Amino acid sequence: HVQLVESGGGSVQAGGSLRLSCIVSGMSVTASNLCVGWFRQAPGKEREGVAFLACGAPRPFVAAPVRGRFTISQEDDKNAVSLQMENLSPEDTAIYTCAAGLNVKWWDRLKSSLYAYWGQGTQVTVS
Repeated sequence: HVQLVESGGGSVQAGGSLRLSCIVSGMSVTASNLCVGWFRQAPGKEREGVAFLACGAPRPFVAAPVRGRFTISQEDDKNAVSLQMENLSPEDTAIYTCAAGLNVKWWDRLKSSLYAYWGQGTQVTVS
């Protein structure tokens, strides 16, 4: 049974940085059939995919709204996945949640329904 625990959220001023961490237990992040990524949901908005590990693709995927500012990394020694967020803006304010799924194809990474395991979420507030 895979469990995910996020940390690193908080409040920051516009232009600031935060680093989120998702500790994975119950399965290795190096497992070829495990896909891990980050979603976020702002008040009054639908959940959206933010960034995902390669999951069989040549490289990780970062959604357009945060591309160039957010970086997702796999930390094998910690069995974790991190999300480094730079140059944050108020539009990035949301609850960020780590998700993991088995056998998620890289072309389906944005489909939240394919992820069976979810963390509790961490609040990121940018003012």
